[in-house]
Amino acid sequence: MFRTLLIANRGEIACRIARTARRMGIETIAVYSAADAHALHVSAADRAYPIGPAAARDSYLNIPRIVGTALAAGADAIHPGYGFLSENPAFADACAEAGIVFVGPPASAMRAMGSKSAAKALMEKTAVPLLPGYHGERQDAAFLEDQAVRIGFPVVIKAVSGGGGRGMRVVTDATGFAPALLSAQQEAASAFGDDRVLIERYLQRPRHIEVQIFADTHGAAVHLSERDCSAQRRHQKVLEEAPAPGLPAAQREAMGAAAVAAAKAVGYTGAGTVEFVADAGGFYFLEMNTRLQVEHPVTEMVTGFDLVEWQLRVAAGEPLPVSQPEIGLTGHAIEARIYAEDPARDFAPSVGRLALFQTPAASAGVRVDTGFATGDTVSVHYDAMLAKLICHGPTREAALFRMSRALADCAVAGVASNLDLLKRIVDHPDFIAGGIDTGFIAREAGTLLAAQGTPPPDILAVAALAVLAEETPAGDDPWDETDLWWLNTAPVRILEFTDGETSYPVRVARDPAGWRIGDVAGSAGRLNDGRLRVSLDGVWRTVRATIDRQTVTLRDNGETWRFGLPDPLAASDEEEDAGDRLIAPIPGLVTQVLAVAGDRVTRGQVLVVLEAMKTVFRLSARADTVVASVSCAAGEMVGEGQILVGFGELAPAG
Repeated sequence: MFRTLLIANRGEIACRIARTARRMGIETIAVYSAADAHALHVSAADRAYPIGPAAARDSYLNIPRIVGTALAAGADAIHPGYGFLSENPAFADACAEAGIVFVGPPASAMRAMGSKSAAKALMEKTAVPLLPGYHGERQDAAFLEDQAVRIGFPVVIKAVSGGGGRGMRVVTDATGFAPALLSAQQEAASAFGDDRVLIERYLQRPRHIEVQIFADTHGAAVHLSERDCSAQRRHQKVLEEAPAPGLPAAQREAMGAAAVAAAKAVGYTGAGTVEFVADAGGFYFLEMNTRLQVEHPVTEMVTGFDLVEWQLRVAAGEPLPVSQPEIGLTGHAIEARIYAEDPARDFAPSVGRLALFQTPAASAGVRVDTGFATGDTVSVHYDAMLAKLICHGPTREAALFRMSRALADCAVAGVASNLDLLKRIVDHPDFIAGGIDTGFIAREAGTLLAAQGTPPPDILAVAALAVLAEETPAGDDPWDETDLWWLNTAPVRILEFTDGETSYPVRVARDPAGWRIGDVAGSAGRLNDGRLRVSLDGVWRTVRATIDRQTVTLRDNGETWRFGLPDPLAASDEEEDAGDRLIAPIPGLVTQVLAVAGDRVTRGQVLVVLEAMKTVFRLSARADTVVASVSCAAGEMVGEGQILVGFGELAPAG
């Protein structure tokens, strides 16, 4: 077994790998960028080394720097985690050339499965079921459109390289094919440096089911059952569970056998995942991920195996610890991915300081994998996932109930999060019934993404008590009070809460037992764990309440409420309307500038492409206008609110 392991990753997966390695007695080496000097994964390892600037291409994607660091640290092996270099065959080759064991499959297997087109061509030879499609090298637009017509609409255009839903477009008829193809190619080129695509028949209501496989260097290969990953938004997974609910036993057995056949076809070793789409008509090969998956903990919870330990033992030359007949499942497990993103803004990533990040304590049936803590900063440079919450129970019903309660106990303040969406999903009758398809979230957006509407009086009262509790010191000295207390009088005070353009005034006054919030008697105090204990007319409740600068964030019964507070130091004049300029909605990297000063542009025309946290933003003109100035360039990092394009008056044509 290895003595020293370098973990070429960051965040929760780096912490998770370090945890297993430490249990196995292996020394761990972390690497970190300039943005991650104080990150949780740095302190989780025995040693940590800097590897460069914040940008991933200069640090976590810098193969010479990482391999050089491993040699300097005396590492026997490198674990790539997932993302970054985990499926990069050049990285595996570089490790081998340096005499360091790469904890993953051979580079040849990564090359075989790294191209979706090549992988599908290989699967055709192994009799693994495939969707009708075109997976060849010819890429001219007219030919690809002809292929789409041959396959039959609807079709899906997919980037040959990469994943995560980028470079993917669904096309329902021939008229929409050309613009969708161009958009997919541009996104694929930006994300993966490869604009090649493939085309396949699009299943209307498919399930996304993947099979966890493992193979050793002695010729043995097994599968560890399947995971249902159908809860997706924009082709990206949100919740995963194992085993897949309602999957017929014969289909489960056939999918497991097909996954093992796919692994053997490329001489695979280590952990991998074979992904399928399935409907009533059968199942079809989608792709193979030649790494550990984000959702591997649900498989660990139902099998009882530590898959990172298996990876390390296989990489060290040991045989698989069990054979296929010895692998069984116990109970049901569900994983929820907690992201710093705003579902109300089309899931735009949210960056900034975590004023509060609270997850349930680990307990029987509840596991949290994270790389963040309160006070950390969510950076624009990396993925927006904060944590994975995994719940296990003897039945699916028990696991769902545990997940619903665990999500209600989570809280995020300082950045937006998808906590409310996750809670609504696991409480939705269709999800509870099991067997949803990949269109579930989009189809139920009216319910799952519904705006909260007007806050009820009790929520405004709790917000007021949170502000008042913040002003009340823990000691008994009245001179420490900051709540406008006056001798022999009870002044009335109006607390002004805002939500967007709407204002909610709340009247408060001192009361012998605490406060009068409108017509309600209220009191509040902080518990030792930071939660706010609130009484409204004698009815007690406990909430998470955070005041960060001029924002009050409440987390109550699984719902998040955010209110602004007037800034007494803010300028009184309103910010001028931004209709005469294009502004960056988030800090990010400008990847394309598609306009120059003097251009006449039309409403909806894309002018700037911005990439941040694995998300591509296409910023377009709001109206027919003329470009007066361009204040950004491709390759430039810009900040939130920065002016990118200025517009002028549109003179009459000709």
